[in-house]
Amino acid sequence: MELSVLLLLAVLTGLLILLFRGHPKDHGHLPPGPRPLPFLGNLLQMNRKGLVKSILQLREKYGDVFTMYLGPRPVVMLCGTDTIREALVDQGETFAGRGTIAVLDAVFQENDVNFSDVARWKVLRRFTLATLRDFGMGKRSVEERIQEEAQCLVQELRKSKGGLVDPLFLFQSVTANIICSIVFGKRFDYKDRQFLRLLNLFYEIFELLSCLSSQLFQLYSSILKHFPGPHREIYRKFQEIITFIGHSVEKHRETLDPNAPRDFIDTFLLRMEKEKSDQNTEFHHNNLIMTLVSLFFAGTETTSTTLRYGFLFLLKYPNITARVHEEIEQVIGSHRPPALDDRTKMPYTEAVLCEIQRFADLSPIGVPHVVTKDAHFRGFIIPKNTEIYPILTTALHDPRHFENPYIFKPDHFLDAKGAVKKTEAFMPFSIGKRICLGEGIARAELFLFFTTILQNFSISSPVAPEDIDFTPQDIGLSKVPPKYQVRFVPRMEE
Repeated sequence: MELSVLLLLAVLTGLLILLFRGHPKDHGHLPPGPRPLPFLGNLLQMNRKGLVKSILQLREKYGDVFTMYLGPRPVVMLCGTDTIREALVDQGETFAGRGTIAVLDAVFQENDVNFSDVARWKVLRRFTLATLRDFGMGKRSVEERIQEEAQCLVQELRKSKGGLVDPLFLFQSVTANIICSIVFGKRFDYKDRQFLRLLNLFYEIFELLSCLSSQLFQLYSSILKHFPGPHREIYRKFQEIITFIGHSVEKHRETLDPNAPRDFIDTFLLRMEKEKSDQNTEFHHNNLIMTLVSLFFAGTETTSTTLRYGFLFLLKYPNITARVHEEIEQVIGSHRPPALDDRTKMPYTEAVLCEIQRFADLSPIGVPHVVTKDAHFRGFIIPKNTEIYPILTTALHDPRHFENPYIFKPDHFLDAKGAVKKTEAFMPFSIGKRICLGEGIARAELFLFFTTILQNFSISSPVAPEDIDFTPQDIGLSKVPPKYQVRFVPRMEE
């Protein structure tokens, strides 16, 4: 499939170079960048290893703000901590539009809380944040749900009896169950066949989003959408997920009690009923389904992938793992589960979790933005509707904020007294108005899952620490960690 896409591009390249002469029309006073070819844009200047490598190489020549033509359209790249903050925070409203991830366009069609335009996004985001805060309409807190799921995970890991485990689906299961408890009002058993099927679909989509074919599709979607490619695979897999969610919504509709909403779906259905006479309402079936898909996918993959990377880092650096074990023993002990209140008393563990997120760098390009009006930025005029890529990896590896940015070092987040140190460059969830709405839940999950696992288990690998390799399977819109196996060995109770 990927070969057919590449062959098609090769043919198009030859034909278009022959057919077109001249250069694209000027677009306002855009920042400088490499000279593009008509339609092809900067394809010939791109690194074969993908878009991220290409952007970082061009930054060396053109600086922190430059224009790159992805196919026929200009995209302004924002690199470095100060540049990204100046745009997404200082001019937050102007840069709050949502750009496109081409392989997902046919799936979401701007009907969800993450990929919609500004007006729809504001309404759905406000509702979603309020509902997530209520979280079960006051029955159980986020913390209690994560603690319960963490204990389920401990019981599952004990069944391995210290044998080798591929943590992929277990980490997916625990993070998916948290969002399931919010969205569907239930959790799934780790052996549930339908649940495992959904998790497998999520993982396959996650891999497809980062492959080279998806990056090429981002450049030439207007033509490649007519041919086989990752967009069709992603669409097909999402349709299976949408069917599952649609059935769940219908079950909720049939059993809905207006006086006792059980979860996110019930709350949305009640809002739909309340606003059914409003022709302009954002609370309708399509927005419900696609918001659920977005929450389910984002709430599962990002945190579970961070967990996978995190334990790989801990296997690589057993001395760091030992210090976390020591802090857990000092603050929590072995006779009660970890709680979120413990986090402020555990600066080293908190620093390790921050460093895991920084070093994992799961969204190196960030989610595309669009300027909602002509933007005056650093002496340039960026025309309305121009796409913006905040290159988050350049902040997470900013040498002005992190002494050794390409080394895993928890001290990056500790001051001279050993207290947690905040830094403006730390933006794994992005920043500004479009910051990830699940940040609070994700941070709670990371702390409670990591500490609960390490409270109960020591970890080891069949691979020597010095031979453990972090090289991702793919780097594109996201970063896919390598597969590995780990032993979870029960710790002796004192």
